[in-house]
Amino acid sequence: MPTDPALPDGRPAAEVLAELRALRRADAPTRGGRTFAYVYDAGLDGLDELAAEAYTAFATVNGLDPTVFPSVARLENDVVGAVAALLGAPGAQGTFTSGGTESILLAVKTARDHARSVRGITGPQLVLPSTAHAAFHKAAAYLGVEPVVVPVDPDTYRADAAAMAAALTDRTALVVASTPSYAHGVVDPVAEIAAAAAGRGVLCHVDACIGGWILPHLRRAGREVEPFDLTVPGVTSLSVDLHKYAYADKGASVVLYRDAELRRHQYFAHAGWPGYPVVNPTVQGTKSGGLLAQAWAVLQYVGEEGYTALAGRVAEASDRLLAGLRSFDGVRVLGDPAAGLVAFTVEGEGGPDLSLLLHLADEMRELGWYLQPQLSFDGLPPNLHLTLTPATVGQVDALLDDLGTALGKARALEPVTVDPGLAGLAAGLDPQTLGPDEVAAVLAFAGLGGGGGLPGRTAPVLVLLDALPGPLKERLLSEFIGSVFRI
Repeated sequence: MPTDPALPDGRPAAEVLAELRALRRADAPTRGGRTFAYVYDAGLDGLDELAAEAYTAFATVNGLDPTVFPSVARLENDVVGAVAALLGAPGAQGTFTSGGTESILLAVKTARDHARSVRGITGPQLVLPSTAHAAFHKAAAYLGVEPVVVPVDPDTYRADAAAMAAALTDRTALVVASTPSYAHGVVDPVAEIAAAAAGRGVLCHVDACIGGWILPHLRRAGREVEPFDLTVPGVTSLSVDLHKYAYADKGASVVLYRDAELRRHQYFAHAGWPGYPVVNPTVQGTKSGGLLAQAWAVLQYVGEEGYTALAGRVAEASDRLLAGLRSFDGVRVLGDPAAGLVAFTVEGEGGPDLSLLLHLADEMRELGWYLQPQLSFDGLPPNLHLTLTPATVGQVDALLDDLGTALGKARALEPVTVDPGLAGLAAGLDPQTLGPDEVAAVLAFAGLGGGGGLPGRTAPVLVLLDALPGPLKERLLSEFIGSVFRI
């Protein structure tokens, strides 16, 4: 019985590209400095074009086998070598990956396998501050490692080094510090955490996915930056994303280890099948050489002095933004931002006002700005997160002007609240036993049903999510993303 074809017979290239460009018009802008999350814009003329051409030149190269494509080994050695020179110590070894999540996954795998083979640990634990990136929890779930979460200092939002040390056990395979943490942009006390780990024979990973490239260049630009890299005693691995403050296209990251012997635990090799002998340094097997080539090209193009100048521009934007935010009544900057990330909350009579904060985010979005809402967690306040890049330097004054206007409008709106009966009902639901109809009903109530994406204003949805227990929130988010990708 004939069925409709999955694809058309073929369309003209111009028509296909026109449709792609039309789809992009519905997205947040990735250039121009008005989207303060997810994108990193150097603001340099010609950089995007260079990256695109470099990618195209290597798009069909398969990074699976550097003996067939030796250019892959040359480019990766250059890129990892540049990262090691900036952040490493003599003998440091590393690998180019698809992004911070893969770098973190590999670091956790390495620690798990190292703990098993060297220390005989069969039930490994991962000790991390509550502000550590969700990718560590993802890695723990994938790899069968038990996460041990330690609350951070409620005033500074930094990891509590003494509490982290106290959480170490004979089963600890890895301890984590962030430089900086994504949520608040503050740098954890790496030296203290690493020293405690070394004293117990435990590996220590520094998540420098955000700060690993910009912090050393901020230091070169004259800013004070605490030591955090592989030169710090006790630090055994580190991740840094080149698609953040090195301004390569996504995804481009590097995971570094103190030596080749430790990195060996990252690899997967298999000769027990009739095909070609397999050895994979990363989670991926086949992968395009294009992402590696564009990262290499961007590093070569910008250069040392260029990155130092760009870091200085980010610092300038941060200084002006922080001063402006602190001038608004009721606005409180969280912690001591160190590397281009800023989080602030808005306070009412009783403390942080979630409804007002989310109304503010919606009002700013209507004015053409995207500030990332972050919900409350474990006593830490809800906030709006901003990622600053060189392209935002010229936008800070306009942002602050619009923020003042939006704050006035947000304060005039009715507060968004959650019905206490609904909150009580939700608290009693077991996310593991909810059926499809029940999930659909809750999603519809939250304004997330029907596969239509988010509503125009997200405050009502996010206020409800903030009130839900964590496991139920995770179940609903999973169901929602399943409705977005519905085929």
